[in-house]
Order: sequence, then C-alpha cells, then structure tokens
Amino acid sequence: MTVAVRSFAKINLGLYIGAARADGYHDLRTVYQTIALHDVIRVSVERGSGIEILCTNKDPRVPLDSSNTCYRIAELVLDELGAKGRVCIEIEKRLPVRGGLGAASSNAVATMVALELALKKTRAVRKKLSGPARLRIAAEIGSDLPLFLVGGTTLGVGRGEEVYPLPDLPAIPMVIVTPEVGVSTAQAFADWDALLSGDKAAELRSAGQPRAAVPTRGQLTRAGASDRLLEVGCALSAWLSGYPNTGAPAKGGSRAGNMLSDLVRTGIENDFEKVVFPQYPELRDIKGALECAGSRYASLSGSGSTLYGLFRSSADAAQAASRLRKQGVKAVATSTLTRRKYWKRIV
Repeated sequence: MTVAVRSFAKINLGLYIGAARADGYHDLRTVYQTIALHDVIRVSVERGSGIEILCTNKDPRVPLDSSNTCYRIAELVLDELGAKGRVCIEIEKRLPVRGGLGAASSNAVATMVALELALKKTRAVRKKLSGPARLRIAAEIGSDLPLFLVGGTTLGVGRGEEVYPLPDLPAIPMVIVTPEVGVSTAQAFADWDALLSGDKAAELRSAGQPRAAVPTRGQLTRAGASDRLLEVGCALSAWLSGYPNTGAPAKGGSRAGNMLSDLVRTGIENDFEKVVFPQYPELRDIKGALECAGSRYASLSGSGSTLYGLFRSSADAAQAASRLRKQGVKAVATSTLTRRKYWKRIV
C-alpha cells in the first residue's frame, strides 16, 4: 500500500533573531507562509521491519540513512503508535536542498501524514496520533517542522517550533529564485553571533551594510523582537479585517496590493540578510533584480539561499520570472498557499 503526499514549501515573512539561549538555540520571531511549490513523498508499508529511504532524483545531497528527517520521524511515529512493518519512503525532489524553503522539514511532516494513512489502510494500527503528539514529534525532529502541521499564515516563536495560526493572507502571486549556492543555517547563526559580539561589525559595514542595518546587542532583546513582530502582526490583522485607513483595498483596488504596501510600510525584514548578503553578494544582487523586475516586496527566505518577490498580479509575476530567467537566474512564478488549500491539496 503506497500513499503519496505533496510536501509544500514555506517562506518567511520577516525573521527576527534574538540572543542565543542556554540550550544553544536562538529566540526567533517569524511569520511562516506556505507556498504552492512542493516535493512529493511516497510511503509504503509492507510486512517485515526496517526503514528504507529512496530519492528518485538521486540527488547526492539527500541523505538515505538515519540522518534523514523522514527516517527519524518515521521511527518516532511507529514507536508512538506501537506499529510494526517495513517502511519505504520515496522522495521526489523538486525543491532546493538547503534553500531556506523548509524542504527537509516539510518532507518529514509529509512522511508523518503519509505513514499514518498507509498504516490505516493496511490496518496495521487502529489508533491515530493526537494533535499534541504530532506537534511534539515534529518539534523533536526540528524547529520548523510544526509549521507544516498548521499551514497557511503561521506565527513562529521560541526557536521557531512554537506555532500559532494567524488569519490567513489571501493567495499572493510571487516569484521564487533558487540560486545554486547553498547557505548553511548553522554557519549563518554563527555569523550572527559573531556580529553581535562586534567582531564582524566593521567588516559588515565595509562590505556595504549601512550603519543602521548592523544591530547592537541591546536592540535584540526578546521584548524588542516581540514588539516589532507584534507591530507587523497588528498591521496585517488590521488589513485583513478591512477597517478604514488600515490598508483595506479601495474600490477597484487589489487586496494583495494593499497587503504588500503594509509589508513595506511596517519594515518587516529578515535579519539573516545582514550576515548572509556580505558572505554571498550575489544573493543581494538577486534581491535587487527582483525589485527591478517589479516586486513590491522581496526578501531572503530563512537563512537562504532562496529569495522571493511578491507581486500585485499573476501576470506581473510571470513576466518578472521570464525576465529573470533571461538574465540567467533560476526563477519560477507561483503563489502563496492558504491553510484551506494547503490541506485540500496535500494528499
């Protein structure tokens, strides 16, 4: 019995990094948003034992052993349900590896969903995972797994694993750019810590970062980060509510267009850009190319290397993607994915 599940990607609408915690992680504040690009995960359960990982694209960057997030989550699901069997997990890669789109995390959650369905169809177990159990297992594997158990527009706090559904933004046309370069999230955090210590502040400024863009330790308290995200959340919530003078579309206006104006006005940004762009100036150039192509808001997603731009219309996004491809940039037009459509299309 084989079950196929779409493994959708995410972007970060702003990402604020707080100080390092005692457990080695950082306090984060971000708004996750699922998008329509995806991998495909196929899970089958047979008699026997063991877990096998296959990658149809034979991408050497996809581990096929117990270090793969799909393998690890399958172990936990089987243990939680008290189930037995030989599990085969086939990964069809369409999303970039180490690209900032949460592909590995999404693959793991898709494996959880597919494995539960496969076990149910084979009648290997009679019970199912509870909501809290799913979230606990996901958070045990990685910080951004739980967001894929919510979908749509989601607030992430803590180290990113504490997720809260926000009022869904409508589907917004966008362009995703996936450079060949891969950015290490661990290294990006290490560079951020070095920045806070002051070791690289002068270096970053000399590399083209304006003085105001280089934070100080005092600017990165938990309360400050929370207040900044709260400001953005209030602006977005007010826009969604359609109150007067809060970005609600005027007659003949575009809801997506007004939301983009709110994003720009509130100054929502990704702090990783401060350390990733000096290391990879080509990524900063791509963000500029997205803006030149007509994007109303462009940003790095996660720690990168994927960048995205939000557009007023699907036609504008398609035209921009075509323009960027002619410049030798790997770009594709797509859209954000609401929570309802996320769960409707996942299986």
